[in-house]
Amino acid sequence: MTAISKRALLGCIADDFTGATDLANMLVRGGMRTTQCIGVPTVDETPDQASNPAPPDRFDADALVVALKSRTLPAADAVAQSLAALDWLRAQGCRQFLFKYCSTFDSTDAGNIGPVTDALLDALFAEGEERNGSHGTHAFTIACPAFPENGRTIFRGHLFVGDALLNASGMENHPLTPMRDANLVNVLQRQTRSKVGLVRYDTVADGVAAVSDAFAALRGQGVRMAIADAVSDADLYTLGAACADFALITGGSGIALGLPDNFRAAGLLDDHADAARLPRVEGLSAVLAGSASKATHAQVAAWRETRPAFRIDPLAAARGEAVVEQALAFAQPYLDQAEPVLIYATATPDEVKAVQRELGVDAAGHLVESTLASIARGLRERGVRKFVVAGGETSGAVVQALAVRTLRIGAQIDPGVPATATGGDEPLALALKSGNFGSTDFFEKALRHLDQLEHAAHPEQSGSHDGATR
Repeated sequence: MTAISKRALLGCIADDFTGATDLANMLVRGGMRTTQCIGVPTVDETPDQASNPAPPDRFDADALVVALKSRTLPAADAVAQSLAALDWLRAQGCRQFLFKYCSTFDSTDAGNIGPVTDALLDALFAEGEERNGSHGTHAFTIACPAFPENGRTIFRGHLFVGDALLNASGMENHPLTPMRDANLVNVLQRQTRSKVGLVRYDTVADGVAAVSDAFAALRGQGVRMAIADAVSDADLYTLGAACADFALITGGSGIALGLPDNFRAAGLLDDHADAARLPRVEGLSAVLAGSASKATHAQVAAWRETRPAFRIDPLAAARGEAVVEQALAFAQPYLDQAEPVLIYATATPDEVKAVQRELGVDAAGHLVESTLASIARGLRERGVRKFVVAGGETSGAVVQALAVRTLRIGAQIDPGVPATATGGDEPLALALKSGNFGSTDFFEKALRHLDQLEHAAHPEQSGSHDGATR
């Protein structure tokens, strides 16, 4: 039997922070000890200053997830960040790579899913280059954002959100990446110079061998990327098994379901019953919401029925009003009583558009993110150590503001959303939620979960190894 590797097996690049934790959640559920890195890790003389690339073997994990904030960047910037992440993951000895994006395929006709996939394939299959630790011999990959557990399914190349096609799901109103075409073959083809194909559901239903044959046929037709149908978790396991020898896989977090078993079958992965265990974090709690999604709207409304909440007005912040100070002043009496508060910028599509018309799309988004990030810093100074954050862009801004560098991934709270914790002398517990995810009572549920994290009996059992978090 092959010796168990002491270095990471799977290297993942996620285009936003909540997507990264969503993916890491899937891997932990599959028994892979997983560390999420905020940006490309570096060697630090002190925890907050970085300069040199981090050396191999520093992270005792089976899977490494590099969380970028690249989903809505210009395509060239997203490509550059993704390639830097790939270089670092290859240096850690990873054998396979996964590019993770949203289960609603959030992107525009300019990218960034297509350009990043092209660049990663080019880097992994450079002519004459022997790829370190990667498998497969052809520049070919799949694109499968399906996440059936959360209602995202793909049938004949079309993405459904619940019973609605993507373009009638509310995503057509997304302020940054409006999705107005449910045919993913067409969406991806507009983003890439590569030929895009389709692996249909009937092929997936026929099993791993049929899918592998379909991959070979598509490669023979010059296809480099194939949308893969999936309407159930069983389909994702089939696709995962068929991709066992791929150097690169792309998709939503669901595509990771079958990957741990591939490494286990190869004798490279031990079973880790405690892969999701996190240490207890003491301190106050707060909820921050910046997403404008339908799910987050419902979660905010449910919280406000019984709990204190303060709404951020972006136009007031743009006028120079002391919005951050007002929010913190509102929160203080509740924090004094150890009662969690919600501070939110969640708004209706019409309200978002009105702000964007006045401030501009990019400026409006940045203003909300920076305001909530400043509030997060203020809350930490007031003793908050447990944060629930709604929205991918908001989560990215908050973790950066809190100087979070790495996260250990714990158990699932709701589909796609795990608990996470940092290390260090003053650890934080965080639940970072994609705007579209979570039940209506998610905020309450997440806070209960973070309050109930158990002390690990031994550091090696919790995954809180020296160097695993900073």
